Order: sequence, then structure tokens, then C-alpha cells
Amino acid sequence: MSKSNENQGERVAIVAGLRTPFCKAGTDLKRLRAVDLGSAVVKELIQRSELDPREIGLLVYGQVVPSVDWLNIAREVVFGAGLPRSIDAYSVSRACATSIQALTDAAQSIQLGHHSVAIAGGADSTTDVPLKVSARMRDGLMNLQKAKTLQARLKAISSISLKDLLPGPPGFSKEPTTGEQMGEAAEKMAKLNGIGREEQDRIAFDSHRRAARAWSEGFFKDEVMTVLAPPFDSPVEKDNVVRESTTLEALAKLNPVFDRRHGTITAGNASPLTDGASALLMMSESKANALGYQPLGYVKSFAYAAVDPAWQLLMAPVFAVPKALERAGLALADMDLVEVHEAFAAQVAANLKALASRKFAQEHLGRSEAVGEVDPEKLNVNGGSIALGHPFAATGARLVTSALHELKRRGGKHALLTVCAAGGLGAAVVLEAP
Repeated sequence: MSKSNENQGERVAIVAGLRTPFCKAGTDLKRLRAVDLGSAVVKELIQRSELDPREIGLLVYGQVVPSVDWLNIAREVVFGAGLPRSIDAYSVSRACATSIQALTDAAQSIQLGHHSVAIAGGADSTTDVPLKVSARMRDGLMNLQKAKTLQARLKAISSISLKDLLPGPPGFSKEPTTGEQMGEAAEKMAKLNGIGREEQDRIAFDSHRRAARAWSEGFFKDEVMTVLAPPFDSPVEKDNVVRESTTLEALAKLNPVFDRRHGTITAGNASPLTDGASALLMMSESKANALGYQPLGYVKSFAYAAVDPAWQLLMAPVFAVPKALERAGLALADMDLVEVHEAFAAQVAANLKALASRKFAQEHLGRSEAVGEVDPEKLNVNGGSIALGHPFAATGARLVTSALHELKRRGGKHALLTVCAAGGLGAAVVLEAP
């Protein structure tokens, strides 16, 4: 059998997963860049797995917040983690679904027989954000850099006004085609779908309550590494976003952020800007068996979808879910766990309502019946992005790792993951337990 098709028909195994603690921007991980976080988690993942790095053929990695210091974070992670420089590496970006894209790219490469062992994941530092300058500031600085004489330098400096010194907002803070911030789009979804403040605060409360319980019961012990960040005097061991003592009453007192008069989205029922990284170790089933690994689980199916950002920006997962379920030959009722990325509580509620709606299915999905209702006892059982944090490119792999560990604890068989993303994109993945 040729190398190009030896893995075809095999299941793709997820052997291990790991992440750093997720920390609010500007706090415990503020002195680490995305590449530092990514290198640390990949290095630790390989060490914990006791894998010979020479077995790795591919590393697919991503980030959402751009950097001016490197062009291909995946390749830099190879170097930073001290891996063999012969490992192929490329970067992906699908906004908040970036590490899902890394996962499915690696899975397809393994199924095609191009590689038998791969690493997938993502990292972001929302602390280390590149600042945007005006065109006149840019041109003046470039001319200053090129200037050979004092007169030329003074001319370049004089072309810059005081107002040019103020940085502009990052280009990714708003949806380019609509000019809306994501929170504004989520507000619109809340109004269109009749999602009230109380429902959103309940989702946020449950997220924090469940995340706090998961930490206290040691569920994340094998999923989260310790990071020693500068100034190297106190290890970062757990997420610092989780509010163990939050209450519905406290959440209800927070003011709306995006529509201060009539809005329902607050800092309490939305995911915060977060720093962190994650990684997955993936293999063909035969390679995992040959190396003596017991997989956490397998990639059963996946699907991506897109909607018009001017409609309901974060509704695309609802279109991806039925495709992924059909490709797996399963129904929503067959899922033992459902992980829905919590960009905003309003988006979670709107997605769940659409999945359960026969009318939505008929009008938008071309289906005669609803996709199905999600059992609240199976949804985000160990908290979600509102409580755990959301480093954009790292969240997908966090969902995968957490879902597979929880399937094992429950003796479950299948889990569904969904992620909404900027640009009107959505992803859905079905995972299968061993």
C-alpha cells in the first residue's frame, strides 16, 4: 500500500489535549506573546505524552490577533518548543473557530495518509495587540527611517500631527462589512430572537457555577498545565476568569455595554478578552495502536457553514450542526454532551432556540423538522467561554479536550461541539469516545 492512501478509511484519534490557564487580558499572562504560549503548551503536551518528537510529521496552528513579529506562528511554535526542524508547519485562521480548523486540517491530512502524527491548536494574546496608526503616521515614520540628512528627518517629523499619535482601534474590533462590533451584532440577535436579560444572566451564572465546580472537583487537572510567566515568581495554575461567588443578583446589576439604553449584553454575560493557548495530539488509529496509546476519542465528523454577517452574525453554527450530524449518521438526541462556545449568552440562547425551532428549520435549513432540543443537563457541563475565558484561537481545542475527558467520566459515546466566528462563520464537530 502506498504512503498516500495507507490511512484512508481509518479513524483519526485524538490521543491527548492540553491548554494553558486562560487569563484575562493584561493579567497573569500579560508578558507572554501568543507564540510563547503556543510553544509552552505544545512542548508540555509532547512531554506529558512521552512521545518521541521525531514521530510528528505536521503541526497546524493558528492565531486570530495578528502579530507583526512573525508570519507563520505554527513554524515559530516548532522552533519555540524545540521540535525537529524537519516538521512541516503552517498557520490557519478562522476567527474563533481557528483551532477547530487546525483540528480538521490535521485530521484530513492523516486520513489522506500524508502524516500519521500531527499537532493542532491555537494561541492568542489579547494583551499583545498591534496598534493601528494613521496612514500619515505610517508614511512619516517610513520617511524618517529612510531619511539620510537632518533636513529630511525634520521634514518627515513635521509631516506628523499630534492627532496622528493616537492609535486607532484594531481593524478586527468591528465586522468590516457591517461596521458592527460583535457585541452589537449579538444585541441584534437577542432582539430578533426574543432573548431577554434574565435568560442571558442565567446562562452566565450556570457557566461560572459549573466551571467553579469543575475546578474544585479536579476535572481540569489533566487538561490545564502550569505556566511560569515573567517575572517568574508565581506560577499560573488555573483560569482567573471564573467567578466562584457570582450570583444572579450581582449579574443583574451590571450595565449594558453595547446598547446602554435598551441593551441586555453586559460584561457579565459575554466572554472576556483572554490570553491562552491549547494543543491536541492526533494520530491515525493504527499509529496510536502501534505506539501503545489509548486515544481520548476520535473525530467522527465535522462541518462548516456561513451566513450573511448583516443578518445574524453568530447563527452559522445552526447551519453547520445538521450537516455534521448527518455526516456522522447520528441525531442530536444521540449526543451525550453538547459544547456550545459562549461568545455571548445571547448567541448561545439564539442558537439553541433555532435548533429547536421547526419554523427556523423550514425557513432557513430546508428541513421539514427541527434539528432538535439540547438537554440543559448535557450542555457546557463544566462551564463555557463566559466563565473560562476565550483566547480566540485556543477555544476550539479547549472544547475538544474537555468534551473527551467528560465523555470518559460519564461513560458517554458522542459529543457535539459548535463554535460561532466572526465573518458569519460557524463550525460543528462530532466526537466519538473510544
